[in-house]
Amino acid sequence: MLDTALQFTPWLGVVGLGIAVVTYFLLLRQPAGNETMQGISQKVYSGAMVFLRREYSIVAVFMLVVFVVLWFAPGLGAGTAFAYLCGALASMTAGWLGMKAATRAGTRACQAAIEGGSPKALAVAFQGGSVMGISVAALGVIGIGFFWLALKHDPTRAPLIINGFAMGASSIALFARVGGGIYTKSADIGADLVGKIEAGIPEDDPRNPGVIADNVGDNVGDTAGMGADLFESYVGSVVAAMAIGSTMASGTFTYMCLPILLIAGGLVASLIGIFAMGALKRMNPQSALRNATWISAILFLVGAFFLTQRLVLIGVASEYYTSGPPIRRIAEAAETGAAPTIITGLAVGFKSALFPLIFLVGAIAVAYHFGSKQGAGLYNIAIAAVGMLSTIGIVMSTDSYGPIADNAGGMAEMSGAGPGIRKITDRLDALGNTTAAIGKGFAIGSAALTALALFSAYRRTVALYIPGFALNLTEAKVVIGLLLGAMMPFLVAALTMEAVGRAGSQMVEEIRRQFREITGLLEGEAEPDTDRCIDIVTRSALREMILPGVSAVAVPLVIGFMIGPEALGGFLAGATATGVLLGISMANGGGAWDNAKKWIEEGNLGGKGSDAHKAAVVGDTVGDPFKDTSGPSMNILIKLMAVVSLVFGPVIAQTAM
Repeated sequence: MLDTALQFTPWLGVVGLGIAVVTYFLLLRQPAGNETMQGISQKVYSGAMVFLRREYSIVAVFMLVVFVVLWFAPGLGAGTAFAYLCGALASMTAGWLGMKAATRAGTRACQAAIEGGSPKALAVAFQGGSVMGISVAALGVIGIGFFWLALKHDPTRAPLIINGFAMGASSIALFARVGGGIYTKSADIGADLVGKIEAGIPEDDPRNPGVIADNVGDNVGDTAGMGADLFESYVGSVVAAMAIGSTMASGTFTYMCLPILLIAGGLVASLIGIFAMGALKRMNPQSALRNATWISAILFLVGAFFLTQRLVLIGVASEYYTSGPPIRRIAEAAETGAAPTIITGLAVGFKSALFPLIFLVGAIAVAYHFGSKQGAGLYNIAIAAVGMLSTIGIVMSTDSYGPIADNAGGMAEMSGAGPGIRKITDRLDALGNTTAAIGKGFAIGSAALTALALFSAYRRTVALYIPGFALNLTEAKVVIGLLLGAMMPFLVAALTMEAVGRAGSQMVEEIRRQFREITGLLEGEAEPDTDRCIDIVTRSALREMILPGVSAVAVPLVIGFMIGPEALGGFLAGATATGVLLGISMANGGGAWDNAKKWIEEGNLGGKGSDAHKAAVVGDTVGDPFKDTSGPSMNILIKLMAVVSLVFGPVIAQTAM
């Protein structure tokens, strides 16, 4: 029976991918609005696709280098190299499909708001996001499922090859997240600082040269970037569980099969939750999205591990800190200036890490407790990560909804749809910030569990080559690695924040130049040069993403080969601890700043143009790279370093002997 289920599993992924494609074409049948709206939409679509093509052409060079290294590495070879390539291509495919849908959905969501108000706009935006959600889940099931079918006859060799699939997904994810994050926040900062603060014109005003680039950025950062992020979390959790399962004393085959069957069940549950949105769309939008997620989670729990129910609480904590009382505290602080706004936002971000961490610690403790008597404590932790991400189809759908709602708001402003329509899209956009924070909460929460599982798999893999291998905090090499690892997330955060600052400054200068030199632009009598702005942020983002992406792969290898496998183990532990906390606090703090600004824009505390609003815009500008660049990069960083260590663990161990 188990073998029959495994034979069917990857084909279930193929069906899911087919549903994603059908959903995309059904989306295209929705009304796209008037000629002006369609023209703006085409500019956003073209800009996003240009960025994606350029990004993928640069990443392809990196892929080729790693492919060759894996092919000729002792003990790895062609199988691991091919799996790496497939993982990378699957991640790129998910990003491409999601981007196409998101850039086509913005104008249709705006038109839906005109025709049917909030319920119809919510349904169309969610439909666009579901293409990405279903694609991510389906491609993961397809890739891991078919590789396992081909390799299940050799459970010892299989993990070494399938680990390469996870490494491919992880390496692409970091480039996509960092590059997309730098792009979107550079464009956002330039458009906001010059447009809203200096020129005093509304957000998404068509006179602002940076507006189209900003709308493009919403898609490349929060759709393609986030999709690649959660895809590698999804794949990494399964691979970590399989790697640990392969080292179990008995029941190896069953332990390796379980995570694959769980994600297959999660795909089915996600599809049901997505289809349920048709009945839920008449509810309050926030309740509709939350209930769709709970429907999928509960259905999954019927046939899976009860512990995953605890892990949904991480999303609830993120929702509280980015849409509850904390955003009002930040908004009230804005009445006294920009500095109190930033101080309060930082405090909210730091505090927001407390409860997710408690939930994670509780999940780890319970998972380990129930498995320790059977010698499966670490395996249970890995399965907890799988369970958390098994319903990624619905989680990613609600997350991808956010940038579509944001684009719909920009479309309403630029096409002159009227304040009533903009009010609808703004409410949906504010909800999008919360769903994005929830998605990031799932990503960083799963990152902690997955990184811990990968770390455990690394330790067990090295122990196969070095008998008695252990990590002891009283040993100098382990402590050295621990401190170097703890430093790594701060270094990458600094690199990405500086990159946003540099690229954002270029955008500010370009928008100022156009306002100064293009006669009649501010009066609405001339067209801005939007292509120039898109080109500036594209080139800057692609240049700046290289160093963080390469260092995440190179540094663990340098530590492992130069100091030893013990130091690398300590390095992974230190990076996981600081990366999780930094990622949660930055993502939630940035989301809270953004929604505090939107709460004031709804007419509270003086509304748009007030001193409180100007201070809140400054806070939002600081929070932008927090929530969309540096913060989300943390979870990819710790998993990529862990999976690189796992893949090269045998080579490092043999070198150290």
